[in-house]
Amino acid sequence: MSLLGATTLAAQGLTRADSALVARILMAEDRRDTTDAAVADGRAHTDPRLRTVAERAVARTRDARFATREAFPALPQAPVWVEPAWRIRFRQLPTLRDDCPALRLAAADSAWPVRLRAADLARASCAADTALVATFLRWIDRRPATLDRRRRGEVSWQGAAHAIVAIARLAPDEARPRLEALATDRSWPLRRAAARAAGVLNDTLLLRRLATDRDDNVAETAIELLRERTAHTDDAVYLAALSRRGAQVVRAAAVALKGSSRPELSDAAIRAYQRFAARNNASERDVRVALLEAAGRPAAEDRIREASRPLPRDAVRLALGDTIILRVTMAKQSGGGTFDVRLRGDVAPIMAARLAAFATRGYYDGLTWHRVEHDFVIQGGSPGANEYVGHPLALRDELGTVSHRRGTLGMSTRGHDTGDAQWFVNLRDNARLDRDYTVWGEVIAGIDIVDGILEGDTIRSVRRLPARRRD
Repeated sequence: MSLLGATTLAAQGLTRADSALVARILMAEDRRDTTDAAVADGRAHTDPRLRTVAERAVARTRDARFATREAFPALPQAPVWVEPAWRIRFRQLPTLRDDCPALRLAAADSAWPVRLRAADLARASCAADTALVATFLRWIDRRPATLDRRRRGEVSWQGAAHAIVAIARLAPDEARPRLEALATDRSWPLRRAAARAAGVLNDTLLLRRLATDRDDNVAETAIELLRERTAHTDDAVYLAALSRRGAQVVRAAAVALKGSSRPELSDAAIRAYQRFAARNNASERDVRVALLEAAGRPAAEDRIREASRPLPRDAVRLALGDTIILRVTMAKQSGGGTFDVRLRGDVAPIMAARLAAFATRGYYDGLTWHRVEHDFVIQGGSPGANEYVGHPLALRDELGTVSHRRGTLGMSTRGHDTGDAQWFVNLRDNARLDRDYTVWGEVIAGIDIVDGILEGDTIRSVRRLPARRRD
């Protein structure tokens, strides 16, 4: 473990023994163990900072919702960030989904998030608006030749992906001849969009093909849509998918197979479960449970060996007020730019320190923002570009008194104490997330880069800034 240096400790009125005590308290909290003697020692300490760390460890351990958080000292809230002007237009669109001229105007907006939202909302009531239909057809037919890069403020595959689904609703006869080209495109997001359009058109033949796509995210989408349309008619497709590696597609197949009468299902599902259990990945619990349920077994049978949980470097420093800043650099092919994140060690020292360690090791380099909801959050950091694929170590919740305001960073979970190292940036104030998700950082520079991120954009790197470069 890393303890504070003697000079820093002295400046804070603490000793090396105090630093070691904080480390022991944090380790006890991470184990969810309130019986550790360090907790009692911390609660009896003369320094209020150590008492708070210990009291908070007890409160978080005893109550998953941390209901007593109001009794703890209020912490500084995140910086206040002005929202981009286009977000007002974005928010107005759901009330205008049958106002075809308004959608036509939005589809030509200066901001692509507004344009894409217009495509998502357009429905058959605007089928007669030939200008709106023509706009979406242009997005498909004139999509960039190079789909793995985009300039800032522009799109690559995103326009065509949203447009083909819109056209499937507005002009099915125009969508059908374009589906084959998208379904065989080398860009997997376009193949996934083709699956979604095929769902709108009830094209089960294409869905069956895409259910065997080489990309797990495409196959997952196709299987989910196929299940909704053919139920157990396509159980053979789902059984074959159980042998794949991707947690997302195997989970979708297991869900589709639940209740099937196929005699080979139980053995196939258990074999797949054993394969995933051997991976010992805490973030893959959803797929393991789905496989057990498909086999007719209770979810309570899911057991994996918990990975070792040493206290991460810098956890003590963060808990005692040290400042660490991470710089997120977007890949050039995703528009480039950087934004800086200050770790909130006063709220979540263990989680923040773990993420800093992951970043130092290059864990996030080359990963993407797979979920982008322009009036809610952006989420990324999945090795599979999917919410079901995360880091093998489950990160414990560290709920606190800092709200999920615009610009704060939270941890994605699959339930209490199941942080998967995917993280999200709040694009607006999201106080409803406070009870369930940990705030571990806040954007302190570059919010315009955050606001401009589109689905599929790539993170070039996340690195800790040297102290001498911090402002």
